[in-house]
Amino acid sequence: MATIFSKIAAGEIPSYKIAEDDRFYAFLDINPLVKGHTLVIPKKEVDYLFDLDDDTLAAMQVFAKGVAAAIKKVCPCIKVGQAVLGLEVPHAHIHLIPINKESDMLFSNPKLKLSTEEFQEIAAAIRGAWESNR
Repeated sequence: MATIFSKIAAGEIPSYKIAEDDRFYAFLDINPLVKGHTLVIPKKEVDYLFDLDDDTLAAMQVFAKGVAAAIKKVCPCIKVGQAVLGLEVPHAHIHLIPINKESDMLFSNPKLKLSTEEFQEIAAAIRGAWESNR
């Protein structure tokens, strides 16, 4: 059975898409810690990030690097932090989180409640920055 992330990457479940290529998909987290909190997934369904073959893992990091650069252009932040937890969805994924202080990365923090319009606006801005960097 396909994970929710596989269904998102396949377009079966709507998402706020940031970036996509033939191997990876990036989209806004719908329970964000901060504005611009993005998930990067491989389209190939693998549960654990470190079970990905070396080439896919390396390519995913390079893809995430481009997405992080786009996030940094759009979201006011000092850096874009990266976190890998992988317990909530059995599909390898990276969290990219704009940060101004380390505590911005605490997953115990309250999640933002954004409107559909806010999600759409953020996604469009980051997607535009990503496309202009290609």
